[in-house]
Amino acid sequence: MKEIYLIRSAKAEGFCKDSSDFERALRKKGIKDIKTIGSYLTLQGISPDLILSSCALRAQETAVELSKRVSFRGEKHFLQELYYAPCDEIISILKAQDSTCDSVFVIGHNPQLNELTNRLSSEVIKKIPSMGVVALSFNIEEWSDLQESDGSLEFFIYPKQFKYYMPKQIRTSLSI
Repeated sequence: MKEIYLIRSAKAEGFCKDSSDFERALRKKGIKDIKTIGSYLTLQGISPDLILSSCALRAQETAVELSKRVSFRGEKHFLQELYYAPCDEIISILKAQDSTCDSVFVIGHNPQLNELTNRLSSEVIKKIPSMGVVALSFNIEEWSDLQESDGSLEFFIYPKQFKYYMPKQIRTSLSI
């Protein structure tokens, strides 16, 4: 069984004429959202074997902060190819992963993550919001066997789901 967690980077600063989209850093709200989602993932016992992230600043910061929240100590790869790459390229990257790795966080951007979700599973998700996580599982032994539409949606979460109701365990872990 292989698992892919498609994670949109957290909320970043707005566009500025003095910097590029690539250089946009996280907002305070983005950091708060990472803590919320990280607490949820930790409570579910989810920590990846590998993190693949876009090398855009906001994605790198998301990867670093989220890895702290889920006590991840493995390898993080920051890839230029995950910065607005076509889905076929992202699928090729996933297919090239070592079979000893069973779960991967892929931290990137929309619209690619939306398209990737809809291609890898039979689910249709219209928009993954900032810091949204789509968890897909595949009944395969090797990453090279990854096929489109074979993924099963395990969950789809995003920070606003916790706006009005936040389980006590998440509230407690946020204060740590």
